[in-house]
Amino acid sequence: MKLNLIDLKYAEQLSACPTAILLDVFTPDNELEGFLKLARGILKTENAILAFDDEPYIWFDHADQFHAMHKSIKSKYIDQQNFFEQTLVIDQGNPNYTHFSDYVKTLGVHHGRIVSFDLRQKKHSLSYGRVTFFDQNNTYFQDQDVALVAEFIQQIVKFIALKFENSILSEQFEQQIAINKSKTKFFQIIAHDLRAPFHGLLGFSEVLAEESDTLEQKDVLQISEYLHDTAQSTYNLLENLLNWAMAEDGQFVYHPIRFRLSQVLEIVYKILNPLAIKKNIKLSLDISEQFYVIADINMVTSVIQNLVSNALKFTHVDGTGVVELKARQNDHHIEIMIRDSGLGMSGQQVKNLFKHNIKVSQKGTSGEKGTGLGLVLCQHFLDLNHGKIDVESEIGVGTTFIVSLPSASTHTDYEI
Repeated sequence: MKLNLIDLKYAEQLSACPTAILLDVFTPDNELEGFLKLARGILKTENAILAFDDEPYIWFDHADQFHAMHKSIKSKYIDQQNFFEQTLVIDQGNPNYTHFSDYVKTLGVHHGRIVSFDLRQKKHSLSYGRVTFFDQNNTYFQDQDVALVAEFIQQIVKFIALKFENSILSEQFEQQIAINKSKTKFFQIIAHDLRAPFHGLLGFSEVLAEESDTLEQKDVLQISEYLHDTAQSTYNLLENLLNWAMAEDGQFVYHPIRFRLSQVLEIVYKILNPLAIKKNIKLSLDISEQFYVIADINMVTSVIQNLVSNALKFTHVDGTGVVELKARQNDHHIEIMIRDSGLGMSGQQVKNLFKHNIKVSQKGTSGEKGTGLGLVLCQHFLDLNHGKIDVESEIGVGTTFIVSLPSASTHTDYEI
């Protein structure tokens, strides 16, 4: 018999072997190898071949050797399952033994005797695969040894089933931990970012309520402007928090359509240009009417508005500040660039931009506060829309965010 064996360290398709991985086949605690050696010892035989269904490798055990084989080389090996429709074991007492033995020989597995077991629990239909033992000995396997291995395999199959259940439970546990951490983050954000503005709102509203008779008109106007600006920023924060919470909970419905990109950019420009004028910043827009993308228009609007708002937040207010909003074609994608001449960021700050460690971000050029939460949402929305976001920044020079979205020319299965 000549088998094309692979050393385990050269087995490249490990991720496609969930059952083998559960049995630690690629670790020093290889439970699969231990099972095959113990079963061979009971049967007093030299060779064992095990194949899990829907996995790319067949596992071969002989003496002190344990190797993998590509199932494609012996692809018909899986056809052995046809022999196990009415039985869990094929040995010399099975009426299909001779047919089965001849079939296996056609696969190049020559032998004097052979016994094969279905990796399936009694009275269950789910089979994990098959394991076959063989050698050149012409005397049949002992019935009591075959029965003992059959019972041993029943325990192994139950063990595999428990491993899968444990794996699923572990994954659910990790997901629950992540959900709980998200909830904790949510309350931390509320504690840090809502408490401060409410102190101001309560304090100044108290001044208006109790000292209005002593205030001059200009003082009342200043306090009113402060209250309005603080209430507006607090409302925006609450809206971001709600959006983030919905995103974390998977409540956002992704609804992609084909639309003209200039629609979104022009809306964002009209909404934020008054803020730019107020901060003495020049906001410019350069977009072709010919650019169409496939995306969720509401999510894209939210992303662009958030990025332009951030650019205005960190751009100088001395009359020299510029924020540019433009787009260009790049192969099968449209790139939207939001460039500012603001404070800029260090390399470490850029690295940490999209991490989920939410905390109070640095203040803007007019003292604006934030949480960094908006950028986390931006990345989440772009992931949903098969897009991406890149950042280029230099301290004292400015920052450029580049948003990439699939061009409509590469997708024809959505309605306008």
